[in-house]
Amino acid sequence: MRTLYFRPGLVSRRAPGCDVLSVTPLLRELIVEAVRVGRLRVRNAHERALRDLTILHISRASSAPTSVALPADSRALALAQAILQNPSQPKALANLCAEAGMSLRTMQRVFQRELGTDFDSWRRQVRLMKAIELLVTGSSVKETAFAIGYNQPSAFVEAFRRAFGATPKAWARSLPNASRLG
Repeated sequence: MRTLYFRPGLVSRRAPGCDVLSVTPLLRELIVEAVRVGRLRVRNAHERALRDLTILHISRASSAPTSVALPADSRALALAQAILQNPSQPKALANLCAEAGMSLRTMQRVFQRELGTDFDSWRRQVRLMKAIELLVTGSSVKETAFAIGYNQPSAFVEAFRRAFGATPKAWARSLPNASRLG
């Protein structure tokens, strides 16, 4: 982990609080170089360019999900726990809602009100977090895609790339112990 400090106003805040970013290989190298140089002086053209390029890539970096919020409503919580236990849940969403004792529309309202997101976005985050767990433990991209409910690995690769800015394979290779990942 590296820590960078910027003057107030140089980097626009993405959201209040802490944010974990997906770091591309270029951004990683920019950060390593900025840390190596230390204080980046505005009067030095090279250091100013390094700062500006780092800020640009930080502003474009996607957030990495680090946890999933759970609804307080007991029916929505039962549905959420079913998805957490089996992210590839084959049952239709309407059937899951019926088993939890609520209509599809009510469930959508509960997720929006309590979590600030729709159910599909929440489930996508659960699946991506499970994908990270599987990739880190050495599962292949294909195995991971099927394990989290994608019928086509290419659809999983695209969803992962949109969320993390890299394909699952490239992301896994960037990990410190990437030699054990397939």
